Amino acid sequence: MDEMSDRNNTVMHTLIKKESLHATVPPNLLDYNDTYDQFNWQQAEKFVTGLEAGGVNIAYEAVDRHVDNGLAEKVAIRWLDKNENVVDYSYRELAQLSNRFSHALHLLGLKPGARVFTLLGRRPELYITALGTFKAGCVFTPLFSAFGPLPIRSRMEIGEANVLVTTLSLYHKKVAQWRSELPHLKHIVIIDGNGSLDSGCYCFSVLMADTNPLYRCVHTDKDDAALLHFTSGTTGKPKGVVHVHGAVLAHIVSAYYALDLHQDDVYWCTADPGWVTGTSYGIIAPLCHGVTVVVDEAEFDAARWYRILEQQKVTVWYTAPTAIRLLMKIGPELRQEYHLEKLRFIASVGEALNPEAVIWGLQHFGHAIHDNWWQTETGAIMIANYASQDVKAGSMGRPLPGIKAAIVTRNEQGELEVITEPMQIGELVFSSDWPSMFVEYLNQADRYAQCFEQGWYLSGDLAKCDDEGYYWFVGRASDLIKSSGHLIGPFEVESTLMEHEAVAEAAVIGKPDPLAGEVVKAFVSLNAGYSATHALRQQIRGFARQHLGTAVAPKEIDIVDDLPKTRSGKIMRRLLKARELGLPEGDISTLEKPH
Repeated sequence: MDEMSDRNNTVMHTLIKKESLHATVPPNLLDYNDTYDQFNWQQAEKFVTGLEAGGVNIAYEAVDRHVDNGLAEKVAIRWLDKNENVVDYSYRELAQLSNRFSHALHLLGLKPGARVFTLLGRRPELYITALGTFKAGCVFTPLFSAFGPLPIRSRMEIGEANVLVTTLSLYHKKVAQWRSELPHLKHIVIIDGNGSLDSGCYCFSVLMADTNPLYRCVHTDKDDAALLHFTSGTTGKPKGVVHVHGAVLAHIVSAYYALDLHQDDVYWCTADPGWVTGTSYGIIAPLCHGVTVVVDEAEFDAARWYRILEQQKVTVWYTAPTAIRLLMKIGPELRQEYHLEKLRFIASVGEALNPEAVIWGLQHFGHAIHDNWWQTETGAIMIANYASQDVKAGSMGRPLPGIKAAIVTRNEQGELEVITEPMQIGELVFSSDWPSMFVEYLNQADRYAQCFEQGWYLSGDLAKCDDEGYYWFVGRASDLIKSSGHLIGPFEVESTLMEHEAVAEAAVIGKPDPLAGEVVKAFVSLNAGYSATHALRQQIRGFARQHLGTAVAPKEIDIVDDLPKTRSGKIMRRLLKARELGLPEGDISTLEKPH
């Protein structure tokens, strides 16, 4: 592994000096450089306003407290429809609309703890539903609008959905045929309903018309369930991940440290609301900071995205590696048509960001793209490249204040031991005491218990930590490739392949081999202007051998049009491997359609 380690100490340690801070540190948050030991989550609870009688409610923190504190008329959400028409919602309007939806749930007979699902794209009604659900003390669950009928049904069965908010078209195409077979599903709310509807279906606007805009938020405690998100298993049923109202503290703190959010920002998170990022950092965290949140109904279109950044004067942009790589693939010419002087901070999440993309951001936007790491289970960002610290291209960054991370291995007795030597591969773990840590896998207590050991939360990701405390993603433990005694992380190989001028994206798997155990096989898509020839394939392979060495470089390379990805931007290596080996594909309900 010496050749790869040498490269890791040069190319992947490209240092980008810290960017100037947007503003001074607010008096109610600790300094960027505070350590885990200096940060106290109990003391930090004062950053949450809280309800009367000591309760905590996410929606109150996100909208109502701003109405009470002088931001009532500020634009909370700026929504762009598919034709780029703009509709603004002030914090006062958002508070009143969410009050109305909370009241509507009460009129429908819903009690606190009831589960409200949405099957919507990026529509204003989704944001109103989410906030109104929190205010009613109910549990909010967003689903991808691109799901087919079976994944929708399975998640609603597992989650025992009581209410579904959706469109008329999605209802008829994906829900109506099996709706009566779900005993817990009592109400369907149609946002564009008109005329006669099926029994148990309600028109959103009619339902809201008879409600009180000043309806009070119910009392919720910090340990009351607020969110239910689903993650896909490789073969089994989706896991229902439960988060509580107290998680809002981690949303507030992490958005400040990792996204550098301040009240005067115009913020755009491109994540689909069916993904946890679209909720935690597309709704909750930015609204808690009192910013203006840009919401775009349409799917990815490079020119449209650049137009939005320019016309809406976006200052902080949070997006996915897939989108960044698509912009890289299109080339710099389109970017040069737009004036993006207001843009001051770019962050990325979804999977590890290749160092080439970090540097590309610096070259074409004037800002490095700041990678960060978290999971559906962690509920909030855990590790990040801060605005206030140097960025190491290819690194996930450093743990946030209040977060204790470590790299562990198992000793001969099978116990966890912390690795103290820099840049040694092990499992990434966290001391399990942050506010947004999930509280259960729904109805899977044994599976939940397996995530914790010796006081650590086991992430299932392999990583390493350098001598300055920066963490480096290696891959999922299940993706690690063992070839002729070498342990090979796919991310490092993929990043090397992307350094070749022809390669837009890359994914690597281990392929069984009778001699080596496994050999590395790569799948790459090409930048514009390159053709899939045998000569180019050999050239890419030679490039990888030169930079990684023969033990690590791919033995086989396939050139493909697109790589399979989830809608959150993660390359589905397990799907590539299943197809390569003729194995069952497992759950592909989150598979993104090729662009």
